[in-house]
Amino acid sequence: MNSTKNRRLRKKLYLDEFAMLGFEFSCTLNAKNSDDFDSLLSQLVDVVESRELSMGGGGDKTLFTAFICSDHRYKSATNEDLEAIIAWLDANEAIDNVTVGKLIDANYGI
Repeated sequence: MNSTKNRRLRKKLYLDEFAMLGFEFSCTLNAKNSDDFDSLLSQLVDVVESRELSMGGGGDKTLFTAFICSDHRYKSATNEDLEAIIAWLDANEAIDNVTVGKLIDANYGI
């Protein structure tokens, strides 16, 4: 992005120092039924919210994909957040084939 914009415009457009970073992940689930899926999703939401993050995405009993970013305006998910989510996904025996992307700009995908 063009960094010659003034600070007010950079903030309004979420550019440069105001960029919001997030990451995408996908995994396969071994949920036996919808109750298992609901329980697993509830646990994941608890972990995400405990780190003051938001998650958008979806799936079913076999495949789940989501994008995670900060819950706060002008803040970003961090590498520590990314590592914590990876650790939780890897530790859960009902989740396999975890693929996690790097931190990218949540608004512009860069």
